[in-house]
Amino acid sequence: MVGTTLVEIRAHIQALASDDGEYYVVCGRTGDRPVPVAGERFDGRATARSAARATEQYRTALRRYDPQLPCYDPIVCQDTDEAVPTARAQRRAPATAGREREATRATPDAASRPLEGRRRVEFCHRVSAALFETLAEEGYDDAETAVMDAYFDLAETVADPDELCLCLLESMAGELGRRLTPAEQADALASAATRLPAPDPTRRPIEGTLSGLEDCGLLGRYTRSPGSVRLADGTRSVVVRLSGYALSPRDGSLPVLPITLELHRHRPDWPPSSLRVADVDEGWRITLVTTSDPEPSGLVNAPIAPEV
Repeated sequence: MVGTTLVEIRAHIQALASDDGEYYVVCGRTGDRPVPVAGERFDGRATARSAARATEQYRTALRRYDPQLPCYDPIVCQDTDEAVPTARAQRRAPATAGREREATRATPDAASRPLEGRRRVEFCHRVSAALFETLAEEGYDDAETAVMDAYFDLAETVADPDELCLCLLESMAGELGRRLTPAEQADALASAATRLPAPDPTRRPIEGTLSGLEDCGLLGRYTRSPGSVRLADGTRSVVVRLSGYALSPRDGSLPVLPITLELHRHRPDWPPSSLRVADVDEGWRITLVTTSDPEPSGLVNAPIAPEV
C-alpha cells in the first residue's frame, strides 16, 4: 500500500513520473490511459509497474465512492519512437504495434462497449474523481458527503452506466451549487483542474474544451463567435452555441460543470468568471465571460434565460 486516500496514491504516482520517460501505462484491453496515470511517463519498467499497481489501488479506492467505475487492466508499454512526448502532452495512447505489452486479460463486456460510450463514462468518472479529491483535501466535508449520498441514491435506481455517469455530473453540480459559495466553486474548479491531465498545448482553450466534450459524446455540435474585449476593464466574452448537450436542466439552471472545469484545465491563467445561458433553437447559447477582477457566477449551474 502506498497510501490510503486518493490524494496520497495520486501523489505517489506523480512522484514516480518523469517528463521524458519511455514507459507508460494503458489498459491492456481497450488501450485507454486510465486516471490517475493518464499522461504520465516513467523512466523504467519497474517504476511503471509500480505506477500500474498504484493505479489499480487508486481505482479500487475510488470504487468505494463509485461502484460503477469502469474496470481496467493496467499494463506497462514502452514507446520505441525516438521522439518521446512529454509526460502530459498526451492524454491517451492506444496500445499498438511497436510498443511492448506486459500482459493482457480479456473482459468482453468492457471491450465491446462503443468507443464513444467508454470515453463518456471515463470522462465523467475522471471529472468526479478530481472533484472528490478536491472536496476531501480542501475541507469541503458537507459538500463531499452530500455528493456521495446523492450518488449512492442514484446508483440504486439508475442501472445504465452511461445514464448513471451523466446523472452523477448533474447531481454533483447541484450539490456544489447549493453548498459552496461562488468563490468557493471557482477555487474548487481551479484545484480540480490541476488533478486532470494537461491538455494538448497546440489546441486553443475553447476549441479544445468543446471538441473534447464532442469527442466523448457530451455534446453533439458547437459553433462559437470570434470573441470580444471590452477595453474599459479588459473583460472578454465569447458566445458558443451547443446542440445535443447531454446534461439536463434542473430547477431553471443548466449544469455547466464539465464545461467550466475543462475551460479551467485548458486555460488556468484566464478561466471563465461567469457563464450565461439561453435556451435557443433546440440547443443552448452560452456566453463565456472572463475578467481580471471576477465576481464568479454560473460556474457549475448557469440560470437559463429566455431567448431574446
